[in-house]
Amino acid sequence: MKKASTTTNSARRIRISEATKQAHLKRDRALDKDAEAPQLPPGYWAGASIGKYYRPLKTQISLRIDNEVLDWLKSKGEGHLSRINEILRERMARER
Repeated sequence: MKKASTTTNSARRIRISEATKQAHLKRDRALDKDAEAPQLPPGYWAGASIGKYYRPLKTQISLRIDNEVLDWLKSKGEGHLSRINEILRERMARER
């Protein structure tokens, strides 16, 4: 088995909403002095991305699935295999 890369091309950029910007302006300024949890302005995160360096290791398998279930997954749009993984990951997290 080849070693998996830890980088991915599926990084998503963070979008700062107007609601977030307004909440930042209305924040309790007394918290700004906490060195352990600094209050960073929304602009600080404007260039940030999610998932840029982390990609879990994956193993290719063969899976038999009912046609009805597969049709339902595909009807939700592109990415039915990723959707299967998300469903299984949610179930795994609930049972932990």
